Amino acid sequence: MSSKTTPESPLPIRTVLQMVGGWIGRLGTVWVEGEITDLSTRGGTVFLTLRDPVANVSARVTAPRGVYEATVPRPANGSRVVLHVKPDFWVNRGSFAFTALEMRPVGVGEMMVRLERLRQLLAAEGLFNADRKRRLPFLPGTIGLVCGRESAAERDVLENSRRRWPAVRFKVEEVAVQGPYAVAEVTEALRKLDADSSIDVIVVARGGGSLEDLLPFSDETLVRAVAACRTPVVSAIGHEQDSPLLDLVADVRASTPTDAAKKVVPDVGEQLTLVRQLRDRGRRVVSGWLDREMSWLTSVRSRPSLADPVRELERRAEQAEALRDRARRSLSSSLDRAEDDLTHLRARLIALSPAATLERGYAIVQHPSGDVVRLAKDVSPGTLLTIRLSDDRLTVRAEEPDEAENA
Repeated sequence: MSSKTTPESPLPIRTVLQMVGGWIGRLGTVWVEGEITDLSTRGGTVFLTLRDPVANVSARVTAPRGVYEATVPRPANGSRVVLHVKPDFWVNRGSFAFTALEMRPVGVGEMMVRLERLRQLLAAEGLFNADRKRRLPFLPGTIGLVCGRESAAERDVLENSRRRWPAVRFKVEEVAVQGPYAVAEVTEALRKLDADSSIDVIVVARGGGSLEDLLPFSDETLVRAVAACRTPVVSAIGHEQDSPLLDLVADVRASTPTDAAKKVVPDVGEQLTLVRQLRDRGRRVVSGWLDREMSWLTSVRSRPSLADPVRELERRAEQAEALRDRARRSLSSSLDRAEDDLTHLRARLIALSPAATLERGYAIVQHPSGDVVRLAKDVSPGTLLTIRLSDDRLTVRAEEPDEAENA
């Protein structure tokens, strides 16, 4: 190109950039390794900077979101990765970047992949299920502690536990907490403490460290040993951001060794305060109940029936006597009226009675059949008739009427 250009006949910048883009495009795809920085996502594209781990060299990389999300575990800032990239040159902006076609974690990333596969396997077996986790005792008699030799984690657990409950007892098993012997020693200490019937809870504690330092606490053998323990196990590994598989299988996870002491041992001051509050609450409840019952009793005693029960009986007796007198008067009045009615009715009956008529000198003539004779023509001569008087009866025979008398 330099032989064909001069100050008098330069090439346009667009031509030069197009030529550069063509050269870069002919490079094809390539696998590159580096450390991710400046990771960000906008829409369906992930933007990052791939930095050389040794030299101060970096390049911009874009990746489709699907390529990034398909990487397990997903890379973050600081992750080392191997990328299958295609170099691209944007002529309009004169900028260069790689487009990632595939992404694979390396180093720590490979360990994370293995741990993720182990986590999925153990989760499928139910070792992380919440229903198999046991509650910690309120106040453990003896606490088993698995920790490093003369470690800060041991000091944090012991000091904070005794500060909260001075009478707490510990059985400490000091083991290697990193390196090739860590898994075997921690597992053996767990089994030893679990076999001791005086141990109520076991705490596995270790301070913070790198991912490689904490790998023993994600070992399958150790995880299965914790799952097989009959004694509740508390995991206190590293710091809040650290999450080994031991945290998932343990009955309780503590973010730090200090937090483990707070979860396992109750605070004597807090418990005394709680007891005092509950006692005061109980007194208030009982006092309120007694006050209500006394008020009710006073109200009941003030009622007339209880204040002067004899007066109530006397009042009832007066009512009974008044009702009795009223009943007597009513019955007497009814009898008097009935007697008057009977007298009037008797007088009427006497006035209308045939006997009264007979007493005035009248007589009743009857046929032998008992029928009353009303007309003389109804009687045949020679017929026996009965004449009823006021005091007796007479029997007579009818004769022919005297014509002279009839005339």
